[in-house]
Amino acid sequence: MTTFDYAVVGGGIIGLATAYKLLEQYPTAGVIVFEKEAKVGQHQSGHNSGVLHAGLYYKPGSLKARLAVSGIRKMTQFCIDNSIPHEICGKLVVATSDEEVERLKELLSRGQKNGLSGLRWMSPDEMRQIEPNVAGVAAVHVPEEGIVDYPAVCDALQRHIEAHGGQVRTGHRVDALDRTNQAWTIGTPQGQFQARYLINCGGLHCDRILGMSGLARQTRIVPVRGEYYSLNAEGAKLVRNLIYPVPNPAFPFLGVHYTRMIHGGVEAGPNAVLATKREGYTKTAFSLGDVWDTFSFPGFWKFMAKYPSMTAYELKRSFSRAEFTRSLQKLVPAVQESHLGTGGAGVRAQAIAVDGTMVQDFEIVRSEGAMHVVNAPSPGATASLAIAEHLLTQIT
Repeated sequence: MTTFDYAVVGGGIIGLATAYKLLEQYPTAGVIVFEKEAKVGQHQSGHNSGVLHAGLYYKPGSLKARLAVSGIRKMTQFCIDNSIPHEICGKLVVATSDEEVERLKELLSRGQKNGLSGLRWMSPDEMRQIEPNVAGVAAVHVPEEGIVDYPAVCDALQRHIEAHGGQVRTGHRVDALDRTNQAWTIGTPQGQFQARYLINCGGLHCDRILGMSGLARQTRIVPVRGEYYSLNAEGAKLVRNLIYPVPNPAFPFLGVHYTRMIHGGVEAGPNAVLATKREGYTKTAFSLGDVWDTFSFPGFWKFMAKYPSMTAYELKRSFSRAEFTRSLQKLVPAVQESHLGTGGAGVRAQAIAVDGTMVQDFEIVRSEGAMHVVNAPSPGATASLAIAEHLLTQIT
């Protein structure tokens, strides 16, 4: 068997960015990427809202904050260099009540501390100059944020990897790992491979890859499905770019918002409901193994105990178009239930600790000859190139 220098498990945007950066830094290295699907970027990388996140929400000094701010600039430049559709259209974060104003001020302060440029506090009149149909008492304009075609980014990364001598093996599911004699033997249905260093970017299955490598799963991936509606032509006229709410600190998820898509149209959402399959994009998708993995984990039940009302409400909203519409009307009152059409869905790989807390920051676990990205949800796609560069600094 050929022994590669680096093997990357997972052909999503972070795995591809990592292989791309490895070859950029070590042009003669042997690099291989394993992806179980027939094409790269088929899960979180291709089932998200397509937003370029600038780093407004994240705790100053955190890995998320640092890598989001540098990552959006790196991603924007990559899109320019590779003629990938993208647009820096700006985002409006809207406080819809006086109670939210103080939290919005904190967001503005966070963004300034994180190094975002051009942030601006807006009165109702000022914000309606940007989004004429928005409702609220105050807003922050984030001019650096935008929209992008992430599947096209994945395709471009694959082209670069292969053009520089790397391999991307699609249809290769990693189902066994064994470390002997300072190398990894990587088992797939297509045969065995060897590599000196392993980088786990398995996304929705990253905790399983970590366990396969011999480490204990201290956190568990709990799949959370986010469902979107697509606005019809009449509804889409009410939204120009990106309209987001002020997050409620009592709840662990952001809340529904509006996103103009890079290839046209406007999506509204997502909600956040437990998925009964790690790659379950519909309400009926089910995997007994995935459900057992979630329900047998004590941290899941502790999480549910912390947020019973939120969990119940999200489930209700998942089955009620009227309730979803009421949530959307807080930001844009003119949106009607009749404007909502069938949209897409994504599944977020959310790492939850044994005590039931959601892992908020990006998290990387290092072991002998290996590194595991065990939590990289949003803004993981935006920050993927910056995450990859950070991973390279951690290789020993």
